[in-house]
Amino acid sequence: MSKYRELSFICAVAACFAAAPVYAGKFGLGRAAQADEIAAWDKDVSPDGSGLPAGSGSVEVGEELFSDFCAICHGDFAEGVDNWPKLSGGADTLDHEDPLKTVGSYWPYLSTTWDYVNRSMPFGNAQTLEPDEVYALVAYILYSNDLVEEDFVLSRDNFLDVEMPNRDGFVVDDRVNTEYVAFSQPPCMQNCKETVEITMRAAVLDVTPEETRARQIKEMIKATNPNGKQKAVVETAAVQPEPEAVEIDPVLIAAGEKAFKKCKACHQVGDSAKNRSGPVLNGVVNGAAGAADGFRYSKPMSAAAADGLVWNEQELTAFLKKPRAYMKGTKMSFAGFRKDGDIEAVIAYLKTFP
Repeated sequence: MSKYRELSFICAVAACFAAAPVYAGKFGLGRAAQADEIAAWDKDVSPDGSGLPAGSGSVEVGEELFSDFCAICHGDFAEGVDNWPKLSGGADTLDHEDPLKTVGSYWPYLSTTWDYVNRSMPFGNAQTLEPDEVYALVAYILYSNDLVEEDFVLSRDNFLDVEMPNRDGFVVDDRVNTEYVAFSQPPCMQNCKETVEITMRAAVLDVTPEETRARQIKEMIKATNPNGKQKAVVETAAVQPEPEAVEIDPVLIAAGEKAFKKCKACHQVGDSAKNRSGPVLNGVVNGAAGAADGFRYSKPMSAAAADGLVWNEQELTAFLKKPRAYMKGTKMSFAGFRKDGDIEAVIAYLKTFP
């Protein structure tokens, strides 16, 4: 018996005892559950909003709570840490070969988010959040997916006003009528096909860590600077015929590589980088805005590019501090780096990808 069927069986047995007091007398097991006891377990929230408790929570409060309770696994901006789930990003990727399924890109009902956070989070300390805190956390998750503004307050009254992007992306499960019949016949156990041939082979991808940029810089230092100074000279791909040499601190690069993990859910860098929900960032430092080939930028970004915006360090710093304040209407779901040191480090890291 699978763990899901086993759980269903246990719940069904429990329901029988709770709903039919006669079993308690017949088998001498327990007693009928009282109404308040059943209510304490009844936490179900449906897509139509039924089951939602009174309460409200703002994006601002949710950001603080998310940092305290959720960021250790899901990242400060819901971008995910290591193999923990990404909760934001992935817009317009469901038709890709490798879609990014998040709350914003995939989940059809907001009630699923509220119900799951309320039942199961924080990890290891489930069902300790008050309704107002759950509303605030869900509001921040919506904000991280660029679905609400930063001054948004979620409550039971406006819960159904939030439309999830993939709300029409699911179909009714009709497998009982369309598929079950085909799989309920006696199975063929021998001579089922005249010939058997291998048409595809499985391949495990992305399991071997790539050489990090910071390590490459450090190895270059060892080879070219035996005195072990903490500066490396890196040639940048400037437009001039003779590229200028720029000094970059490898310690800062390493810090930038670490901070860039908050960006990797949407952006890639390096020789094999591809556009995802965000554009490739090779050559972005001191490069023209909106210049990634094949990426569909937002209207505000396209307008800024047409006006000649160049991502020098000053402009990048302002943008990475708070993207939505810098450019109203940007598609970037990232809320911004809180520490100026992280911004400086990320820019230094991006400089190594001309």
